[in-house]
Amino acid sequence: MNKIGDFLFLNITRFMAYAILIILIAIFAVLLNEAKPAIEAFGFGFLTSSKWAPNLEIFGGFPAIAGSVLSTLIAMLLAVPLALGAAIFLSEIAHERLKSPVGTAVELLAAIPSVIYGMWGLFYFAPILRALFGGNGLGLLTAAIVLSIMILPFMASVARDAMNTTPNILKESAYALGATKWDVIKSVIIPYAKAGILGAAILALGRAIGETMAVTFVMGNVHKLPSTITSAATSIPVTLANEFTEADGALYYSSLFYLAFILFAISFVVIGIAKFVFFRKLRTA
Repeated sequence: MNKIGDFLFLNITRFMAYAILIILIAIFAVLLNEAKPAIEAFGFGFLTSSKWAPNLEIFGGFPAIAGSVLSTLIAMLLAVPLALGAAIFLSEIAHERLKSPVGTAVELLAAIPSVIYGMWGLFYFAPILRALFGGNGLGLLTAAIVLSIMILPFMASVARDAMNTTPNILKESAYALGATKWDVIKSVIIPYAKAGILGAAILALGRAIGETMAVTFVMGNVHKLPSTITSAATSIPVTLANEFTEADGALYYSSLFYLAFILFAISFVVIGIAKFVFFRKLRTA
């Protein structure tokens, strides 16, 4: 009976693992097949062209690609210090009575639908930025701020859990040697939890670069490179959300799939680099 159970467990888990790989390959194949007409028509010039004119059947994905990368990078620059600070506070500094309610509140931020973040950014942050910088308040910076708030709870929660795995004996030994709380955090906790902290950042990065609804509200949807950080722009998810139902031509339709394929490739490359380069360096450090 135990052998049958072991056999079933082994093969069920094997099937689940292979199913994930098959789904990934299937997504890649579908995106590549649908994007093939645009790839044949524009080639790699699609990646560097800035002109997007559906009426002329001329499509260039560089503004959307740049908007995705820039908004994500700015969001990460804003969110990483805040998330790391919140994780340190909840893990090592906050009173025991505060850890649970504050930690729960941070985690609840992750449950808020992205459309709510988008509406909040449109009616709260956009007027503030409009008053500070002029224009209509919609643009790259507004989108990055909204993204940073969205990914902050993911990073803070995962980083906090990683820090909580630090053995007490390591911290107690450091205190016994005369280390201050800052010394323990800097030299013991963060080095021990660095793989988990990096994993939290990669998880947040994947969420940010593929976010659609919240960014659609506040980015402006303008197919051109932003001249300033507050200028209106677009991103790959925003372009797909706004224009997929308007794609009335085969080349237009295929160009949108080309953008989706590029987004898939960017996400895959970023996660792959994190997995096989940074994590490997962390293990050998």
